[in-house]
This record gives sequence, C-alpha cells and structure tokens, in this order.
Amino acid sequence: MKVRVAVLGATGTVGQRFIQLLDGHPWFEVAAVVGSERSAGRTYGEAARWVLDTPMPAPVRAMTVLGDVARLDTPLVFSALPSKTAGSIESRLASEGHIVCSNASDHRMDADVPLLIPEVNPDHLELIEVQRRRRGWTGAIVTNPNCTATGPTMALRPLHDAFGVTKLLLVSMQALSGAGYPGVPSYDAVDNVVPYIGGEEPKVETEPQKMLGAVRDGAIEPAPFVISAHCNRVPVLEGHLICMSVSFARRPILDELTATLRGWRALPQELNLPSAPPQPIIVRDEPERPQTRRDRDAGRGMSTTVGRVRECPILDYKFVCLSHNTIRGAAGGSLLNAELMYAQGMFR
Repeated sequence: MKVRVAVLGATGTVGQRFIQLLDGHPWFEVAAVVGSERSAGRTYGEAARWVLDTPMPAPVRAMTVLGDVARLDTPLVFSALPSKTAGSIESRLASEGHIVCSNASDHRMDADVPLLIPEVNPDHLELIEVQRRRRGWTGAIVTNPNCTATGPTMALRPLHDAFGVTKLLLVSMQALSGAGYPGVPSYDAVDNVVPYIGGEEPKVETEPQKMLGAVRDGAIEPAPFVISAHCNRVPVLEGHLICMSVSFARRPILDELTATLRGWRALPQELNLPSAPPQPIIVRDEPERPQTRRDRDAGRGMSTTVGRVRECPILDYKFVCLSHNTIRGAAGGSLLNAELMYAQGMFR
C-alpha cells in the first residue's frame, strides 16, 4: 500500500512540481492538496493556474483544496509554502505527528533539523531523534537546501572528501523560475541581468557548510571552509548555472579531480531510490558545456552537470556547475529525501 501524502502550497509553481513528480510514484500517492484560504474549498483544477509543460495529473484535478489550518491524515507532508509562512505551519504538523519534507528556508538552519541532500549527508537524519526529544513531538521536519546551494554542494561532496575544500568563490546565474510565478517582471528580466537576489547570498554562503559538516554529539559541526558568493538573476526559465573556483588542502592533478567527480556514487544510487539519478554528477568534456537549456534535464532533472574544469590562477581549480532549480533544487530534492526515509523504514 502506498504512503498517503499531502502537498502544502499545492497551487504554486513548486507545489505543481510536487504534484507532477508524485504522479504515478511507486511509493507515494497524493491524498490531500493544501492551499491558501482563497483557494480552499475549490477544486484543484479550478484553483491552480497550471504552468508546467505536462498536463495536470487527472487524479488531483477534482480534489478539493484544503485550507492551511486543516487537519491532515497523511503521515507524510511535502511543503512548498513560501518562507516566513511555512515555519509555524510546519512546526504544528510535526507536533501532530507528521513527517514534513520542506522546501522552505524557515527551519533549514535550525540546529536539530536535517538540511539534507541524500547523496551528500544521509547520516544527518540522525538529527530527527534529537529534534523529537528536544521538541517533544513524534513527527519531524526535514528540509532540502536553497536551490542555488544544491548543485555546488553535490559537486563539493566528493571533492571535499578526497582533497579537503578550503576556499570557494562562486558566481550564480539563476533562472527566473527561482522567483516563483509570476516572479520577475518582464521589464526587469528581458534583455537584462539583475545582480541581486534578496537574501540569497547568505544562504549560499552558509548552507553548504552545514550539509558538508559532521554530526557530533547530536549537533552539526560545520565544514570549516569559507565561501564567497555573487548571485544574479538571468533571463532563462529553469536551471541555475554556477561558476566556481575552489582551493584544496591537497591540490589534485586535473585528471584526479575529474575522475573523482565522474566516479562518485552514493547511498541513493546504492538503494536505487525511484528519483535518484544513476549518475549524480555528469562531467562534460566539451569546452562550451554545460549549457542551461541543453543540460538542465540530465538525470530527469536530478543530476548535477559539471564542465569546463581547468586550473585557476588565483585558487586551485575552476569549473561550471549546473542543476535544475525546480526539480533537484526544490520538489525533486524533497521527494528524494522522503524516499530515503521510506527506504530506511520511517513510514512503516
């Protein structure tokens, strides 16, 4: 029998990605859709302005949208709520016994909340027991990272393990879809690059250290390297492209670095989780790749593509990293988190 799930913020763009990715899922089925009070009481087909390329899945079209105060009978909840709205709602649901897989930023940096990429730090799920003991609830909150931090952190995991990252400079070129719908006004987006995204750089400069840190005595000891980030909004629809320069404690030769990236596999691949890409990092040798439009859907949008790997005259090496911001960086990342927990028996 499939696990019944609810989707919070189901009518928004990330909520729609959840609905799309859950359609026909082997382990989970959508049993409830939750929206704002203005959407509550309407059918999902009426309330959601569907913006994705595939059709709205038929099973959810006639579902009645519930308000965010509704009581849910689903053990698993996916949250696509906006930040600053999500925090209290997610805490209430966890206190009522639900496991909440959240895409929002409200709880990401809480000391007892896993900030999870299953390939990167599956052991951080140990924090769930700390969270339950500290907060006195039977549910849990597990978050996925900021969409911009996701791709670089995937690329850094095998490199940090092998060579020890010490410094990182990154410049992001972020897709318009990262701002939600309707997002950036067309007059700002067309023929333009906006070199500022509110609150983005602090997230990108802190979240990787938590994810690449170690669990010690029920807390995360952050990875000690330093990050400097420049975040920019560019006129592409989906896919965040990141230019990275990295220093290492032990500088590898170029072939060693690329072989480390190419050969990396992790727990989701070992477990063959439904949403896990067979190859979490794809290395492209062509001098002009990765490209957003051509490479963002690699691994059904769940792989990170790395290219233009070369020596850096200031730090050790530089390369370009691409990930799909609304799949791996949002709904797909939360879904993979839930699949890992399911495979470890947390919903049985």
